Amino acid sequence: MPTCSEARSKLLSLLRGVEHFNTEIFPAKEALFASLAKGQAPGALFIACADSRINPNLITQTEPGDLFILRNIGNLVPAYGEMLGGVSSAIEYAVLGLGVSSIIVCGHSDCGAMKALLEPEKNGLDKMPTVRSWLRNAEAARAATMNTLHSEDAGPATVRCLAEQNVLLQLAHLRTHPAVAAGLARNTLFLQGWFYDIGTGEISVLDEQTRTTVPISGIIEKLQEQTEQETA
Repeated sequence: MPTCSEARSKLLSLLRGVEHFNTEIFPAKEALFASLAKGQAPGALFIACADSRINPNLITQTEPGDLFILRNIGNLVPAYGEMLGGVSSAIEYAVLGLGVSSIIVCGHSDCGAMKALLEPEKNGLDKMPTVRSWLRNAEAARAATMNTLHSEDAGPATVRCLAEQNVLLQLAHLRTHPAVAAGLARNTLFLQGWFYDIGTGEISVLDEQTRTTVPISGIIEKLQEQTEQETA
C-alpha cells in the first residue's frame, strides 16, 4: 500500500497531466473536440480488461469518439440474463443506441484475472469475494484450459492459453444478447476476438472455428478481398 506522501504525489501527477491537456493538447485538437461536443458516433464497441497497461485508443490508433469502450476485470461478458447490469446495458446501448458495426473482445498477456482463475488462493481471491464471484463468468474457459493443462503449470504460456479461451467464451456469451443476435442476423454487426501481447505489442485475431490465432495481416487481406468482390 502507498504511503500518504506517495498517494499525494500520484494525485499531483494526474492533476499536472490534466493541466497539460488543458493548455497544450486540447488547443491542438480543438476542432475535433468541438465536433464531439455535439454527440458521438463510434464505429466499434471495444471490450477490454481494466488492466492499466491496456490502452484501446493507443493500440488501435484511434481518436476520441471512435471507440465506445467497456472495461472490466478480465474483459468478461456475462451471458444475457445472468448479470443484468453495467456490461449488458453498455452492449445494448452500443448496438441499439449508437449503432456500432463491430464489437471487439480483447484479452491480453500477463492478465491478473486469468492468473487468479488458475491459482485463486495464491492471487488473493479469498480476500476478494466480489472478484471471485465476477470471475465465474470465465469458469468455462478455465475448464477448457485445464482439460489439457494443470494449475501447477501456470506460467506465461498457460496464462495466455486461458486468456485466449476466455476471449472465445466471451464471444459466445455476446451472441446470447438480443441486440447482438439481431445485428448478426442482419449482417450489420461483426464480432472479433483479439489477443494483445503487452511485451511485444503484437495483436492476433482469434478464429472461433479453429480456435487458433491468426495474424492481423491475414485478416486485413481477407476483408479487403471481400470488399473488392462486393464492389466489383
